[in-house]
Amino acid sequence: MNKLKFLAVNFILLSAAVYAQTTWTIDKSHSKVGFSVSHMVITDVDGYFKEYDAQISTNGDDFSTLKAELKINTNSIFTDNEKRDGHLRSDDFFNSEKFPQMIFKSKSIKKVGENKYKLVGDFTIRDVTKQVELDVKFNGIIKDAWGNTKAGFKVTGEINRFDYNLKWDKTIETGSLIVGKEVELVIDLQLVKKS
Repeated sequence: MNKLKFLAVNFILLSAAVYAQTTWTIDKSHSKVGFSVSHMVITDVDGYFKEYDAQISTNGDDFSTLKAELKINTNSIFTDNEKRDGHLRSDDFFNSEKFPQMIFKSKSIKKVGENKYKLVGDFTIRDVTKQVELDVKFNGIIKDAWGNTKAGFKVTGEINRFDYNLKWDKTIETGSLIVGKEVELVIDLQLVKKS
């Protein structure tokens, strides 16, 4: 009986170690929350958000168990054009004064190939929340020169800005939108293991 108790305790301890929650933070000096959108059909404008934060956890180092919440400050948008950035902060787009944050909350993640995942979550912009599916490429996990465990990812996806009341819709003479409806999300993340 004592032997059975000993084995049961060891099994519980081993299970706890295997499934212990790991928390991660974003190494912002090696990460970027970016986007790309067409301009007058003939070219793309790229930008990113300078201020964001996230709560990210996994069971051990198993990223198929990832849970994440990403908060992005809309006022921190940067497209390298001050006038355009001011317009994007206005009510034509984000209305940063009234809606200071965009929020993504993960709901599920599924491995779909070698180092590839589908991440599903709720994405809130302004006062609209819609479910989105994102493609995640896992670039690997390493220890850096200072002994920190780091993991790298590229996250991509597409949203229709009209779905989120980013409503500005001026057209050019051909009838095409000056700013495209579809916005490509391009997010490079380097995560640092904290516990």
